[in-house]
Amino acid sequence: MKHYIRAAGGAVLGLLAMACGDGGFTPDPGVRTEDAEAVDLENLRILVSGEARVFPEAEGMAAAPASLTGMALTVEEPLRVAVNDAAATFATGEVAEDGAFRITDVPVRDMHQGLAVGLVHDGLVRSTTLVYDTAFTGTRPRTDIIDANAWALPIAFVDQLGAAVGAPRLQGHTGDPAATLASAGFVLGRVVDLNGQPVSGARVALNRAELADRVYYPSGDLTSVDSAGTAAHGLFLFVHSGAGVASFQLSVEGTDTYVPRNVDVGPGLGVVLTVYPGRYAP
Repeated sequence: MKHYIRAAGGAVLGLLAMACGDGGFTPDPGVRTEDAEAVDLENLRILVSGEARVFPEAEGMAAAPASLTGMALTVEEPLRVAVNDAAATFATGEVAEDGAFRITDVPVRDMHQGLAVGLVHDGLVRSTTLVYDTAFTGTRPRTDIIDANAWALPIAFVDQLGAAVGAPRLQGHTGDPAATLASAGFVLGRVVDLNGQPVSGARVALNRAELADRVYYPSGDLTSVDSAGTAAHGLFLFVHSGAGVASFQLSVEGTDTYVPRNVDVGPGLGVVLTVYPGRYAP
């Protein structure tokens, strides 16, 4: 029987190469592997499968697509996407009628930091959902990624989040009075517990203090934001500058049960991730 990894949900690349290189040792991959199939590390290709859905808080919005059937999907590395690397996309596929996707032969030998599933379509903001992070294993994936979620973000939903942040804050972060949340780039995350339930009152911590003022917590009705902590839905928002790339690690304040996660975001890109305790997605 083969065991699987289960997922929730340039110069920079050169500096990160050691983070996922084999380096003469084999880190704990986070799953039982004694009876797993042998893999060719020099030509490693995996399966990435799961379901594509409209982000839960955006479901039912008038502008949300009724179906994602037939939409194109990309398996990509967010860091490479953020730096406009031509090799950012590892494989492509599309959403089936039931929302499922199954992308085979994904080459991950040259992955540096993580894998995500990206969605691009009319009516949606360009987004990518993290499905694998080397923060957990110190290496690239060596088995298939199954049951992953790829979240679609309708433009109207992101505009609502942008309105909650407000034009003065967006201009303060970007220097552009015409900036929107979508043009600036952003990270939309959800903090959950061991059972996958949203955590209220959580605060996220960044390993770069100069970026801390870019983190906001949307209210329960998504009409405002504050800096106090997550509402009942567990959501947080990071607003990018609209220029260059922001790379940092993100964890949860006051606890060491949440592994610091790798995050990379650039202009025009929405990065979606679920932050959970331990090393295994609920």
